[in-house]
Amino acid sequence: MKLKPNQTRTYDGEGFKKRAACLCFKNDREEEVLLVSSSRHPDQWIVPGGGMEPEEEPCGAAVREVFEEAGVKGKLGRLLGVFEQNQDRKHRTYVYVLTVTETLEAWEDSVNIGRKREWFTVEEAIKVLQSHKPVHAEYLRRLQLNCSPTNGNSILQTPPANDNYPHYSATASTPSTGSVLGSSCR
Repeated sequence: MKLKPNQTRTYDGEGFKKRAACLCFKNDREEEVLLVSSSRHPDQWIVPGGGMEPEEEPCGAAVREVFEEAGVKGKLGRLLGVFEQNQDRKHRTYVYVLTVTETLEAWEDSVNIGRKREWFTVEEAIKVLQSHKPVHAEYLRRLQLNCSPTNGNSILQTPPANDNYPHYSATASTPSTGSVLGSSCR
């Protein structure tokens, strides 16, 4: 398991651990997503992301986490949503879309803990994530639901939550529902 020296966990006012993650895509078509091996279970794949540092903005944390965990840089796109998990751990994760523009040969987690990365189609990634990280599979399902088959523009179905971010509660057994801010995809 990856431990960082002086790592401070940050929590919001409701006691949720503040996290950020990115769905990293090869290009703007958003057909192939990059997953990384889990630090706890190296034979399982996860979406790169992690805890926010004190005073860190969600978008900055998301970019930092994918650089550390996946060794990629890119163009940060839209906020897909804020996902809450209440089962085993109480997390609130800001999930962004990132288009990869640079891939490092060696990166922090590959050198320090032997982390691997691999490209998957969105459908393959959902299958791989569903058994051990259903909330990560939910990020990709939400992406698919928000994309129009015609021109890629999603529409605002209901008003967003008070903080202007779409919120979703994810459980292992039930897909979540929620509102989505208008954005382009694929």
